[in-house]
Amino acid sequence: MDFNLIIIAVTAVVSYFALQNRAILEQFMLNPYENFSTNKWYTMITAGFLHADYGHLFFNMFTLYFFGQFCLGLFEDTYGRMGILFYSLFYLLSIIVANIPASIKHRDNPGYRALGASGAVSAVLFSFIIAEPWQMIYIYFIPIPAIIFGVLYLIYSSYMAKKGSDNIGHDAHFAGAVFGVVSTLVLFPSVREGFFEKLLNF
Repeated sequence: MDFNLIIIAVTAVVSYFALQNRAILEQFMLNPYENFSTNKWYTMITAGFLHADYGHLFFNMFTLYFFGQFCLGLFEDTYGRMGILFYSLFYLLSIIVANIPASIKHRDNPGYRALGASGAVSAVLFSFIIAEPWQMIYIYFIPIPAIIFGVLYLIYSSYMAKKGSDNIGHDAHFAGAVFGVVSTLVLFPSVREGFFEKLLNF
């Protein structure tokens, strides 16, 4: 069984119960003000298993399903039986790292809340992009080379994070993506050695 299906199942179950019970949602979503004032740091992880609605949940888990197996394969090919453990740590660390920018930015804002697996999913997606830069990613059935999509994604996320005009965690998207790039280049020598060669031989 693909380990990503376990992540998806756990996330779906937790999100479902949280959406049925507002108290659970409030307890475990990210609230930087409470984190800094009451040391409620567990939400840096738990927020990654909650979602605002079923559309939010579906989009994140749909993306994880299609790119997570490739990312897990990198870990298993490189680290053998320890691959699943390292992939699990990678996923959890992605959630934490993705939540750091918003936590710092909104540490004095008691009204700020955040939730969702988008940061971790971005890390998984960008692991794929670095490993296979010229593979096609389909956006609304339109094929775009992975590396082109990745660059546009980073530019857009950075711009929207600074603008801050919507209710989307662009900070988390950007931080998760960068974490995915750095982690992949550090953890997988074969990807690191082949990236520029693939990039120049499209």
